[in-house]
Amino acid sequence: MEKTIHGRPYIETKKGPILTPCAPNGVLARLGDKWTILVMSILALDPARALRFSEIKNGIPDISQRMLTLTLRNLERDGLVTRHYFAEVPPRVEYELTPMGKTMLPALEGFTGWIRDNWQAIEQARQRFDRAGRS
Repeated sequence: MEKTIHGRPYIETKKGPILTPCAPNGVLARLGDKWTILVMSILALDPARALRFSEIKNGIPDISQRMLTLTLRNLERDGLVTRHYFAEVPPRVEYELTPMGKTMLPALEGFTGWIRDNWQAIEQARQRFDRAGRS
């Protein structure tokens, strides 16, 4: 019999619970990627306004042009971001969240809020663990 924990399906077996796929692993990996979260976050600052590539890059410290290009391409492929190309001189490209991308914002807010509330405790736990020589 299939059950769920925190929205994640699993089945009970004689050997214990087994998690079952709720989405392809590629989707989970993409949405959990740090660059995806940061790109979605910067686009969420004003979901009604498209941002130029350079605006996104300037708003995310340490992201390379290549990584930003790949992240945006993957988000576009997944239907979370729309790319607008303007054939001007020089050419202009803008990105914005799609309606589906905007539906991800409450989950993103919950996740980033949890991180904001707990990151210091996590850092302290890591330091204790490392001091104990278990790293």
